[in-house]
Order: sequence, then C-alpha cells, then structure tokens
Amino acid sequence: MGRKKTPGLFKRKGIWHIDKRIEGQRVCKSTGTSNLAEAERYLARTYETVRHAKIYGIRPERSFEEAAIKLVRENQHKRSLNRDICLLKQLMPFIGHLPLQRVHRGTLDPWIEYKQKEERKPGTINHGLAVVRRILRLAELEWIDETGLSWLDRAPRIKLLPNTNQRQPYPLSWDEQQKLFSALPPHLAEMALFAVNTGCRDREICDLQWDWEVKVPELNTFVFIVPGSFVKNGDERLIILNDVAKSVVNARRGQHRTHVFAYEGKPIQRMLNSSWCRIRKVVGLEQVRVHDLKHTFGRRLRAAGVSFEDRQDLLGHRSGRMTTHYSAPELTKLIEAANKVCERDGNRPELVVLRRLNVS
Repeated sequence: MGRKKTPGLFKRKGIWHIDKRIEGQRVCKSTGTSNLAEAERYLARTYETVRHAKIYGIRPERSFEEAAIKLVRENQHKRSLNRDICLLKQLMPFIGHLPLQRVHRGTLDPWIEYKQKEERKPGTINHGLAVVRRILRLAELEWIDETGLSWLDRAPRIKLLPNTNQRQPYPLSWDEQQKLFSALPPHLAEMALFAVNTGCRDREICDLQWDWEVKVPELNTFVFIVPGSFVKNGDERLIILNDVAKSVVNARRGQHRTHVFAYEGKPIQRMLNSSWCRIRKVVGLEQVRVHDLKHTFGRRLRAAGVSFEDRQDLLGHRSGRMTTHYSAPELTKLIEAANKVCERDGNRPELVVLRRLNVS
C-alpha cells in the first residue's frame, strides 16, 4: 500500500499540481514533477514563500529568465517580439540565472563588453538594454503575484550607451529626389514616390492592402486606414493621399489581388533591398535610407507652412486627436496640406517620374 500524499496535491496528466489555501490565499500551480517526494518539497517551499510574503512582506525570489518568459508570453501581439526574443537569448547566459533584485547596470557590463568585442553598434546594444529596462519596470509596476506583492520592489536605472554614431535624417532635395527615383526600378520608384508624398514607413507601404481603402464619396476621393497591428506605434494609421500618391495608387489597381504594391505577382517584403542599395550608390546618394523619404515629406510640409497638428496627422504620429475619424471639411484641409508638397515654384518635378512609370 502506497503512502498517503500530502493534502493540497493532486495529479493531472502525470504531473503533481498544488491546490491549497495558504495564509488565506488559494494557490494553484504546477510543481513540474511526477515524483511525489519532489512535489511535497516544492509545496513546502511554496508554503514558506507565501507565508513570508504575507506576514513579513518578503518577495519570492524570481530569476530574470522567469521574467523574460512572462514578457514573451504577454506580448505575442507585438510586431517586434522576434527581435526581443533574439536579444533575450543573447542575454540569458549573462543574467538569466540572476534574481531580479540583482539585475542592474553593473551586472550587464559583461554582456555590454562582449557585444562591443563583436563590434556591435551602440544602438544595437541599447536595444538589448531597453528590453531589460522594460522587464524590470513591469516587474515593479505591473506584475503582481498571488501574495499581492509586485515582482520587484524598485527597478534600478538602466542607463543606455551614448550613441554618438547615430545617423541624422537626410531629407532629399527636389533634384536629389528626381535623380534617385529616375534610376530606381519602376516598382521601387512607385513605392518611393508614394512614400515621399504620404510620409509612410517602409513596412506600412509594403503591407498596404486594398481592403484598407476607404472611399470618401463626398470628396470624390479615397484614403487608407492601416490597422494598428501593422503600425509601429500600435494605433490605426490614416493615410491621406495628395494628387501624386493618388495617381500612383490608381495606376496599381488590378495588378495584385490583395496588396497595392507587388513585384512579379508577389507582395514586396521591403523597399530597402539590394536594388535600392545598388542604385543609391550609383547615383551618389549612398547615405539615403527609405526612412529619409518620411523625413523629406515632413520637412516639406513644415516648409510649406502646414501646422504642427496637421503634420502629426499626415505623418501618422501619435496625438490626442482621433486621427481616423474626420469630417469632410477636416479631410479637405489635410488633403490640401498634403498637396502643398507636390509643387516647387509652380513646377511639378515628380511628373518626370510619373511619366516614366506611365502614371497619369
């Protein structure tokens, strides 16, 4: 006859689980073992942990690895999650085993030195530090356990590295724009022309879908509303089309079933590809990135006297206004503002590119 198990333990699918009230708090969790003796020891440790937290306010000790797993589980919707996971995997050998209370800027120095020896840029290292900082802040401010205590009493300050090599924006002049766009392959020239006239990011343009088009009959035009899951800040993105952007979109109709921009029957994954890099070098504009097209649009809006609030909406920046719900007069104002960047001294230099693309 087997020995009697400890009250509060039950077996499910071969693993012992805890279901017990400890100091007035119901605790339900897996012991992670099929061995009864190990499960009983785990229950005893859990009892002491909860008792110390309830009576003495002593937080259970949790490792950074536990916190990292919790972050990943809670952020499955995040578009940059894969990058965060990659950074966390690199950090685990250095701090994964440490209790949260012992993770601070000093304990991160060995990882920083290792990445510097790999000749990683400060910006890349700072991404990793930012993930650690976010985990520690969540552990202090949001993650509350069954004892009613946060995972961490106080998050330490994680100072980022000075990024002296951070690249400055490079807005294009009209001549540089014509020089670059005229040399790009037609499918990239279309996307670039759309970007410099809408302020959209590379990802937003590549993902742009016909289902997101919204007709505005009273103005005889249309806009696009990009779902928040496809936008960097998580908010829906209203894309206002000036005359040039509208012409580019209309020329794309019927060329792909789901996506506005495609090449050889397939949606384009990114604009900053080998063709972009090769052409910008050929025309002597090697420093120009795709994101500089967004900066170009913003700079031209400001030069044209467009208000700060309207620039925010046209560029898709987060603001206190409902940027996807506008009346016809408000849309008219934004369209007029966007059209101000189509002209330079009464000329239309972008028409050279439009004619090359057979876009009217």
